[in-house]
Amino acid sequence: MIPLLRWILLPISLAYLLIVWVRNKLYDEGILKSKSFDVPNIVIGNLAIGGTGKSPMTEYLIRLLSSHFRVATLSRGYGRKTSGFRYVEMTSTAIEVGDEPLQFKTKFPKLTVAVSEDRCKGIEILKNSHQVIILDDAYQHRRLKPGYTVLLFDFVSLFSTTITLPTGNFRDNFSASARANLIVITKCPRQLSLEQRQHIKHRIRKHSEAPIFYSAIKYEQLRDRTHLPVEFNLSAYHILLLTGIANPLPLKEYLVDKVISIKQLTFPDHHNFSETDYIKIHSAFQNITGNKIIITTEKDIHRLQDKILSAIPIYYIPVQLDFITDQSTFDQHILNYLSHAQSVNEH
Repeated sequence: MIPLLRWILLPISLAYLLIVWVRNKLYDEGILKSKSFDVPNIVIGNLAIGGTGKSPMTEYLIRLLSSHFRVATLSRGYGRKTSGFRYVEMTSTAIEVGDEPLQFKTKFPKLTVAVSEDRCKGIEILKNSHQVIILDDAYQHRRLKPGYTVLLFDFVSLFSTTITLPTGNFRDNFSASARANLIVITKCPRQLSLEQRQHIKHRIRKHSEAPIFYSAIKYEQLRDRTHLPVEFNLSAYHILLLTGIANPLPLKEYLVDKVISIKQLTFPDHHNFSETDYIKIHSAFQNITGNKIIITTEKDIHRLQDKILSAIPIYYIPVQLDFITDQSTFDQHILNYLSHAQSVNEH
């Protein structure tokens, strides 16, 4: 439900919607120019702000393609304090490159990971030494004409009002889904009813004929700050759930029946933790009695400073995108695109 205060901002949302519509129209009509590249590239994006699972989708494609192609990922590096093109190294920090690119590099050390707010410039630098470039969160970067697009919708968002910012959470018009090659509904319940699928299909088919796929969140084994898996009997612990992501609710729901109790400390998405924040974290942890640990997210662990929290047991839970149905069909669409793109380039 949208709070009353945000409804007051509806005139601003309508003005924002008009600006976005005009901008998209100028690109669609060729008045504003988009640049295309010969190197195959896959854009992952969403229409709403944050929380749709772009990072798990990026990692899914990395796993799918890395054994067959020279893959690079290119992100804006949201939340970083630097600018311009940068390669992400194992020694990089989230302040330098952003939390999600650092997460990719940590999990896939041999992968080329780069950040650039100008995606076209980034592709220019990467194109000659890579066979496919995966662009995280570039759906609205209209200066780039993508080779292939995967558009994500959070399951819950399709059962609520799709209003643009600041009243709603959408940063683009729903009709922009017409540009997608594939659409993936993320964070679905494991048992999707026929009525739910029909509702989703009805909403999307007003604008797009792209194939629709459904996925859920798969939580992996708990890991420590060195990224090693650990065995834990969570039922013996009180948890301080520390998050700086767009939507921490699914993680809380996953943990609630597995622990004695949960105290939650929530910060904004991509939040850079300050000295005041660390004091607050220490205080919240000290106020919990009994066996206790901090659990955070994989994105957050890259922004939390080890030295400041060294005396506190802190762990994180990685997540994966898990297709409910038609995984092989999704994979084949991606591979078919790359095969076609390669054959075109060869001729």
